[in-house]
Amino acid sequence: MKSTILSTALVLLSMPMLWAQTGKVTNLSLNQCVQTAIEKNINVQNARIEQEKSGYKISETRAALLPKVSISGSFQDNLKLPTTMLPGIIIGEPTDIPVQMGSVYSTTAAATVNQVLFSQTAISALRLSQKAQTLSGLAVEKASEELATEVSKLYFIALTTSEQVKLVNENISRIQHQRDITKLLVDNGMGKKVDYDRINVNLENLYTQLSNTQAAYEQQLNMIKYMLDIPLRDSIVLTGNAESPLVQQVVGEKNDFSEHIDIRMMESQKEINVLNQKVINSGYLPTLAFTGQYMYQGMRNDFGNYFKESPENKWFNSASIGLNLSIPIFDGFEKRSKLRQTQLDHRKTVANIEDTQESFRVNYLNAANNYKNNQNNVTRQKQNIELAENVYAETSLKYREGLASMSDLLQDEMGLSNAQAGYLNALYNFKEAELKIMSLNGQIKSLMKN
Repeated sequence: MKSTILSTALVLLSMPMLWAQTGKVTNLSLNQCVQTAIEKNINVQNARIEQEKSGYKISETRAALLPKVSISGSFQDNLKLPTTMLPGIIIGEPTDIPVQMGSVYSTTAAATVNQVLFSQTAISALRLSQKAQTLSGLAVEKASEELATEVSKLYFIALTTSEQVKLVNENISRIQHQRDITKLLVDNGMGKKVDYDRINVNLENLYTQLSNTQAAYEQQLNMIKYMLDIPLRDSIVLTGNAESPLVQQVVGEKNDFSEHIDIRMMESQKEINVLNQKVINSGYLPTLAFTGQYMYQGMRNDFGNYFKESPENKWFNSASIGLNLSIPIFDGFEKRSKLRQTQLDHRKTVANIEDTQESFRVNYLNAANNYKNNQNNVTRQKQNIELAENVYAETSLKYREGLASMSDLLQDEMGLSNAQAGYLNALYNFKEAELKIMSLNGQIKSLMKN
C-alpha cells in the first residue's frame, strides 16, 4: 500500500496542471474519506471478488451430496461382427465351432441417477468450504482496515500541512509588518539599511516556504482525490480537525487482542486446519451411494428399416436400482502423510497466534507510551508557541525603541518558527499513535461507519 501511494504521488507530482480546478467542491470528513476509499479501492474490490468466489465454492462442494442425473446414448456399426467359439459337442461335432454373434447395428439410450447416501468426506469438505468463506470475509475486512489506516494518515498529513500554511501566512504577515516598521526607521535615519535587507531575506525565505508548503498541500489533496476516485479538476475541502481526539481512553497495558483482524484470521485458519484433518480422517470411512438406471436398446442388421418397429426390429428396455458401497482398505499411507502435514500446519498456526499476541502486547505498550508522550508534546509545543509569540512581540517592541538588535529579533522569529514546526510534528505523531492504538484494539473499523 505504501509503495503504491508513493508511486502514485510521484506521478501526480510530475503532472502539469493543464486545467484550473473549476469543478464541483466536495466536503470530506475523515469517515467519508475512509468509506469512499474502501468503495473504490481495487484491493478491497478484489478481496470481495474472492469472497464471492468462496460462496460458489460452497455450492460446488455441496453438489457432492446432491443427486446426479445423466442421459447417455450410443450408436455402433459393427463393421465386422466379433467371433466366439462354441463347443462342438452341442451339435455333435468333435471340435469347437467359430460363430459370429451380435447385430450389425446397435443403439443404446440410458438415464442414470446417482445419490450419495453417506460420505463423511463430502460432509467435512462442505464445512471446510463454509469456514473458508468466513476467512475470505475476514480478508475483505483486513484489506479495508489497512486502507482505512493509510487514508487516515494521509488525511491528517494534509490537515497538518494546511495548518502549516496558515502559520506561515501569519509569520509572513508579522514579518511584513516588521519590515514596514524597519523601512520607516531607515528612512528617518534611525535604522540600518542592513537590518532592512536582513528582514527582506527572511521574508523571501518565508515566501519560499509558503510556496513549497502550498505545493505539498495540493499534492496531498490530489493523492486523496486519486484514492477516492474524485476527478482532479474538482476541489475537496477537508472538514476534520487534527486536534479532535480519535481515542477517548488509553490503558497502559493490554493483553487481549482477540478483536484484531490478524488474530481473527489466524484463529479462523486454525479452525480450517482442524477441519482439514477431519476431511482426511473421513477418508477412512465407507461411502454409500444409491444408483438407478433405465435403458432402451435396439439391435438391427438392416439400417434401411432401422426406425421401423416390427417383430424383427424391436426396442428392448431394462431398468435397475442398486447400492454401491466403497470401503477403503489401503492407500499406500497417502492419507496418513496428508494428515501429518495438516497437523504440522495446525501447530505452526498456534505458534504464530501466540507469537503475534506477544508482539501486539509489546507494540501496544510502545504505542501507549508514544501516545502519552506526543499528547504531552502537543500541549507543551502549543504553550511554547504562545511563549515564543510573546517573546517575539517583546523583542519587536524593544527593537523599535532601540533596545534590541535586528539579530535578536530574527533569532526570536526563528525560535517561533521552530516552536510551530515542533507543534505540527508532535500533532501528526499524536494522530499516528492514535491510529496505531485503534489498529491494535480492533477499533479502526469505527472509521468506516458514519
